[in-house]
Amino acid sequence: MTDVALIEQLKALVEPGKVLTDADSLNAYGKDWTKHFAPAPLAIVFPKTIEQVQAIVRWANEQKVALVPSGGRTGLSAAAVAANGEVVVAFDYMNQVLSFNEFDRTAVCQPGVVTKQLQLFAEEKGLYYPVDFASAGSSQIGGNIGTNAGGIKVIRYGMTRNWVAGLKVVTGKGDLLELNKDLIKNATGYDLRQLFIGAEGTLGFVVEATMRLDRAPQNLTAMVLGAADFDSIMPVLHAFQNKLDLTAFEFFSDKALAKIMGRGDVPAPFETECPFYALLEFEATTEEVAEAALATFEQCVEQGWVLDGVMSQSEQQLQNLWKLREYISETISHWTPYKNDISVTVANVPAFLHDIDAIVGEHYPDFEIVWFGHIGDGNLHLNILKPENLSKDEFFAKCATVNKWVFEIVQKYNGSISAEHGVGMTKRDYLTYSRSEAEIAYMKAIKAAFDPNGIMNPGKIFAL
Repeated sequence: MTDVALIEQLKALVEPGKVLTDADSLNAYGKDWTKHFAPAPLAIVFPKTIEQVQAIVRWANEQKVALVPSGGRTGLSAAAVAANGEVVVAFDYMNQVLSFNEFDRTAVCQPGVVTKQLQLFAEEKGLYYPVDFASAGSSQIGGNIGTNAGGIKVIRYGMTRNWVAGLKVVTGKGDLLELNKDLIKNATGYDLRQLFIGAEGTLGFVVEATMRLDRAPQNLTAMVLGAADFDSIMPVLHAFQNKLDLTAFEFFSDKALAKIMGRGDVPAPFETECPFYALLEFEATTEEVAEAALATFEQCVEQGWVLDGVMSQSEQQLQNLWKLREYISETISHWTPYKNDISVTVANVPAFLHDIDAIVGEHYPDFEIVWFGHIGDGNLHLNILKPENLSKDEFFAKCATVNKWVFEIVQKYNGSISAEHGVGMTKRDYLTYSRSEAEIAYMKAIKAAFDPNGIMNPGKIFAL
């Protein structure tokens, strides 16, 4: 069947005007934030109901057409890229918070609900949705679930997985499954809900999600501390965790701060220049808590771990301190960074970072390395910035060589090649560094059970 005929069939499954084939739409909806693959979808389809999603999936099985899910397209692993003539299923019109349960503190969301939208909804109810990251204003709940998104509050609240009470999914066969039915306790065999969280749309599409909410934190307060060296960061974390219940513990290097300062729209936290910085956050619910934070800061200074620091005294100052960390990704995007999102156990972080720094510095001394990440949960973001004298293709080719060395170190420490961004296409060839051959075989068998014709986001996680 010709592409024109396929598109006409697709149009019959949804409302008028909800299939796009113009070049601008194909380019916009066929990619995510990665720049490694050129988008080349057949069409973009916008379902508005679960029934329409099922119809699209059943049609795709009949016609052997591959489908790629599209949310906010803020991913960093090319999991939402359509590079091989797939039909992109975009959930922009399935974007409502359908209901709220005040007793269970849950909200039923369609997959196109934007993360910030759910956060504001929770705030209106006097509650809190804690999964948060720089792309919260555009990422969608369905995509967050597909990648098991993490972000800046994981040390206290965990990953997206922790907040999914129940799911409705359309499998690769077109079946509608209701998973866990929002229960807290449910010991009735396999929890299929957990398989779909982090599956990147390779098993089916999330079409409805019941998300748990929490009490709102009180008087959030941040501190930015300048560390004498990276080895000092972990004792600082340990010292503060012994005294406070932290809601975040982030770090960034002096190079990251320099890029932010170069923008000129965020004030420096203090005058002292330091090689590394930690940003921590806690609830200053009483004067005693604030005093404990200051006392711990003084202890860290006495130990020589911290050279300088500042604690927020207002909501505006809290926001400004967070901008030092949250603006990094957007700021360094100008340099076409090659990103690695890697993790190890917290105890192994210092040795892990030193090993990677040494090997990249030895082989590519001209590459500028920008480190930042969620160090309180062992997640580091390694960003290699493209030199001006290298083309994008030359640069990515050199980084592919670096990747092998980096992932060998990840394997040495029993870490993960993708802490929170997913596998997609950018990490699929390196999956064996984090997963055994036996594990991968079982994962492929699970995919075959849910998606026997291989139409659901093919080429993601596993090679075609």
